[in-house]
Amino acid sequence: MTGLESISSGTPRESCIPVLETARLVLRAPRLGDAKAVTALANDRHIAENTARIPHPYRLADAKDWIGGANTSADEEQFVITLANGTLIGACGLDHREGPTPSIGYWLGQAHWRKGYATEAVRALIDHAFADLEHDSLLASARVTNPASRRVLEKCGFQWNGVGLCRIRALGSSVPVDRKSTRLNSSHIT
Repeated sequence: MTGLESISSGTPRESCIPVLETARLVLRAPRLGDAKAVTALANDRHIAENTARIPHPYRLADAKDWIGGANTSADEEQFVITLANGTLIGACGLDHREGPTPSIGYWLGQAHWRKGYATEAVRALIDHAFADLEHDSLLASARVTNPASRRVLEKCGFQWNGVGLCRIRALGSSVPVDRKSTRLNSSHIT
């Protein structure tokens, strides 16, 4: 983690979102200038059908709404994922709305799949949640039809807790998901 970043909309909560850096990635708060890149990446049925809140089609107004609402309360921390050169490749975040144990969510544009970026971003988010936010456990879920996302979670130390249902906005229905959790241990802190 490198410190705080100034956000164009400048709300006090947004100015408290840290910048997380890994060997190849930078995770930072979304900015209004990211809207076109977010739209181009998220307007993909494969992404929408594997995430809870992304609609399909995904329009510029959806990106602006997400960016405008991101990090405006203590209930969540939202990050865009960029390569070290600044190219936006996806998003991730921590969601505290369902209870005291936060959930992790993430997505990447298809051109960036199978390169280890999701695992790298999720590990950075886990380290931040445990070391900086002092959580002792995290939750996550992945569609049972999405083995790549399940593998990302397993590589990051998540253990299977069972199967549940998750409402997918793009589908307008609920689908089965594998529920996973991880607890703080010394192997998570880098």
